[in-house]
Amino acid sequence: MNKRSSTLVENSWFFAWGVAVIALFGSLYFSEIRQYEPCTLCWYQRILMYPLSILIGIAVIRKDYQLSLYTIVLSGIGSCVSLYHYLIQKVPFFSSNAPACGRIPCTGEYINWFGFITIPFLALTAFVLIFIASMIVYRKYKEEM
Repeated sequence: MNKRSSTLVENSWFFAWGVAVIALFGSLYFSEIRQYEPCTLCWYQRILMYPLSILIGIAVIRKDYQLSLYTIVLSGIGSCVSLYHYLIQKVPFFSSNAPACGRIPCTGEYINWFGFITIPFLALTAFVLIFIASMIVYRKYKEEM
């Protein structure tokens, strides 16, 4: 791998890891400090995000670019869950047809900054950024093979 590609891959990996760690601590902040109890879909998003911070952290340290395939899959599934959760919060058609999802309704909005930024939106943003960075790593890794 040439120097420019190597730098791009390392920076993309480090960026993805930073996003995953910020998302991890952000979710812990909302639940442990602000005392917002997560709904079922929030738990699913956490289940997908928390391993990403560890997996990408290991990949950054070991410079293991093969792990990008796994991070693409996890972040892709997480994006779908977050998008669905955001849609049931913001789109009337989805919210009126949303199934009951436990003690805390998934349609509830603990935060609503600027009229559109909710917790699922923040998770969606993190998953998409990780997905894009992982795709960059994966493509550069495949080019060099």
